[in-house]
Amino acid sequence: MTSSSRSSRANGPLRYLLLGTGWLLIAITPLVGPLPGPGGIITFGLGAGLVLKNSLWAKKRYARFKRRHPRYGRWCDWSLRRESARRRHALAKQKPPEGD
Repeated sequence: MTSSSRSSRANGPLRYLLLGTGWLLIAITPLVGPLPGPGGIITFGLGAGLVLKNSLWAKKRYARFKRRHPRYGRWCDWSLRRESARRRHALAKQKPPEGD
């Protein structure tokens, strides 16, 4: 655990502000979606990332979703650039040594 993650967990008001900002971004996605360009996708992705980073409830739902739909879970991990996904991917690439 890094010092930055500990300090963000300890700072309650900042965490709630980021969580509220994430929910706000998710809420305005349908308004931004019809506009030209990929604004809706970016808005939703940023909002989902903030909510996932700052909400234990969202983390539990995300873990359940990944267990039920592993293929989509890999896509979500890739799009959110999750550190745990990079570690799992690196371990999966390593093959055990073959020999007698």
